[in-house]
Amino acid sequence: MIAPRSILIWLTGAVLVPAALVSAGDPSMGLLLVVAIIVAAVAAGDAVAVGDRLTGIEIQLPLVTRLSKGVEGQIALQVLNRTDRQMRLRVAIATDRRIGCTEIDRWVDLPARGGAVVEFDCLPNVRGRYDLRRCCIGMVSPLGLWLRRKTLSCDSEIRVHPDLMSERKRVSAVFLNRGGMGAHIQRQVGRGREFDNLREYVAGDGYDEIHWKATAKRARPITKVFRLERTQEVNVIIDASRLSARVPELPDRTTADIEDPIASTMLERFVTAAMILGMAADRQGDRFGVMSFSDRVDNFVRARTGQVHYRACRDALYALQPKMVAPDFSELFAFIRMRLRRRALLVFLTSLDDPIVAENFAHCLPLIARQHLVVVNMIRPWGVGRLFCGNEPSSVDDIYRNLGGHLRLGRLEELQKDLQHTGARFNLVDNENLCPKLVSQYINLKHRQLL
Repeated sequence: MIAPRSILIWLTGAVLVPAALVSAGDPSMGLLLVVAIIVAAVAAGDAVAVGDRLTGIEIQLPLVTRLSKGVEGQIALQVLNRTDRQMRLRVAIATDRRIGCTEIDRWVDLPARGGAVVEFDCLPNVRGRYDLRRCCIGMVSPLGLWLRRKTLSCDSEIRVHPDLMSERKRVSAVFLNRGGMGAHIQRQVGRGREFDNLREYVAGDGYDEIHWKATAKRARPITKVFRLERTQEVNVIIDASRLSARVPELPDRTTADIEDPIASTMLERFVTAAMILGMAADRQGDRFGVMSFSDRVDNFVRARTGQVHYRACRDALYALQPKMVAPDFSELFAFIRMRLRRRALLVFLTSLDDPIVAENFAHCLPLIARQHLVVVNMIRPWGVGRLFCGNEPSSVDDIYRNLGGHLRLGRLEELQKDLQHTGARFNLVDNENLCPKLVSQYINLKHRQLL
């Protein structure tokens, strides 16, 4: 495709059109018509001269470009010139507006039989997956009157992950030693719970440590020896149903604002907290896994260790978006019961302020509570708190709003007591303290060997 440039448009308006009008009204001014015809012929020749010079130009992009939400990054592409002539090209990419590219086109000089790397600065503001299917190149004609364009297909994707650096700085004091650059394995108290071997009875051993079958077989007291369990299993279970689409910081917004770049939904906070907890578990040498659910189980990555596995967990969550459906806990707990055979720490990130959802959760919880250690974390909804805490009400509406928040808090405290009867722990966490609270809970449970 070929398009006129600004200089040709101005030339047409300033020379060709006036010359044609004047010569048509006054036959003696035929010379102007000749000039107009010559200019038109030159412009046409310039359009023919650019020809197919864009043939032999290739653009290569990486299959995956990883960026972080709210962090400046770059989309790099390589332009290759397969011809024997130098040229100056205009390169543009067709990206989603949520990628936040500061400029969509760049001029680049290509040597003969060479190439150049073009980098587009961007500031993504919405987490997710974006396809990059088209790139455009353009070349100016020899006289600069026309721009020859060509669209090239490409196969690349951009993955925008949550920004973990700011949250990582906030929780570093929880699981890192002072002044250290890496996490240190926490000292655990007690004798340990994992069976190691058998030995002869020694005076002072408790009766609960005697292995009675081995004692009867050998006809002398045999004692069991335990060791600290170093490698444990931690699974974070994320609720991606309708309640996770709310924005906790800004109460005036609704679920329709989840596409707003400034909004940070509960699900966004859940994903960030899960990756921070996975980072802490990896530093402690434990196995880490993730699971997301709505009306069904959407993603499941079995707990393992290592950086490769951590990247797999990150890839499973980076494109997770809330669904406008109610959560199905019965199917979720049945899935956990079948897939997770070994006792593990299950960290639920969900919202239970809906009475029906909370009742369904408490009803299905005994299916897994006896086998696993369950910890439920919920972001405190806006307005939930004590009646006489916080700012003094300034109107009657504020009084009723605070009274409603106090009643909702009472229902959540009753839910906490009900879950404690089944062995689960329920925590109502402020939005800004979610990541530090999760890591602190994990370190405390590991220190006390509750698994």
